[in-house]
Formats: sequence, C-alpha cells, structure tokens
Amino acid sequence: VPRKLPSKLSELEAQTLMERSGKANLQNLRDHAILELLYASGLRVSELVGLNEVDLDMNERLVRVLGKGQKERIIPFGQFAATALETYRTERALQNKTNPDAKGKLPVFINLRGSRLTVRSVQRLLERYRRFIAPGRRITPHTMRHSFATHLLENGADLRSIQELLGHSSLSTTQKYTHVSMEHLRDEYRKTHPRAKRKL
Repeated sequence: VPRKLPSKLSELEAQTLMERSGKANLQNLRDHAILELLYASGLRVSELVGLNEVDLDMNERLVRVLGKGQKERIIPFGQFAATALETYRTERALQNKTNPDAKGKLPVFINLRGSRLTVRSVQRLLERYRRFIAPGRRITPHTMRHSFATHLLENGADLRSIQELLGHSSLSTTQKYTHVSMEHLRDEYRKTHPRAKRKL
C-alpha cells in the first residue's frame, strides 16, 4: 500500500515562517527559537521538548538528543538557530522564569509558568504561525522535520548523512521519509546525464 508522504514546506515558505515569527516578548522569542531549531536540526517534537540546558553546546552549535530507543545522537545547527536560541535564553534568564523539572533538569523551552513545554504546545504554536504561509494548510512539527530532510537532500546531502541526523536505524526508513520533487529530479538529470540532451 503506498505510504502517504508527510507535507513539507518549500524553502521560501520556511524562510517566510522564520521571518514572520514574532520577536517582541519572551513567548515570541521562544516560538522563533523553536521554529529555527526544528528546521535547522530535524528534531522530533518529543526530542525538542525534552531538551535540557546541558544538551546545548552553543560554542560548537551542537545539540545532544535522546531519540527512539534511548539512542543518543549529536546534531549540528546553524547560525540562525544559534542566534534565536541565544536571544531567547538571554531574555528567559533576565525574567528568571525557568523551573527545574522533577529530575532537577533545567528545560530549554518553557511555558508561561516556567515549566517544561509540552508536545501539544508546540503543535498549537505551529497552528498559529501557519497563517503566515498557508492559512488553509496543516503544518505540524513533522512538517518541519520533513522539510529539513528534503531540503538537505535537494541541496546535495547524501541519504546516509540524513539518516544519521534524523536518527533512523534503517536507511530504508530515510528513503521512504524523504522525497525530491520531480522537477528537481528532471533538472539534475538534464545537468548530469551525458545523453540527456542533444549537443549543439
């Protein structure tokens, strides 16, 4: 039975989403940092809300996550996500909002009460921000993960690297998960196959 592929954003839609996420108060700064990190790292939403301060290496721009089956992996993130995270964390520290969880860990992303953000809160966040790019379309945390993987693939990353970044145990999972637009495939074919077009 054919598997339905999850939705993805175009690169322009992803850029618009980042630019439109608000930056006026702690909540908006948090939302912006979440969107940037989701798109920059391909984290599952459960991995995102489970992040603690000790999991971030801001100097090296790396995040450590515990994925499915408690498998640990290290994922890099870019300058845009780093800047958004630094801005949010600085404002959060000024407001002295963060409360340790039951295990004494300091969560990265918190709600208005200072407690760890939930998966449902992140889902609602994306529902709010989708109006900036596609009012009639559903955008979920998985959309961001899929966009991350697809844009890497379309820009030349190999499947094995994407597999590692996504935390898939099997390459076949990554192959089913990612897809490249037919137009992109045609362009690559025309550019690279020696007999794709007649030489003049």
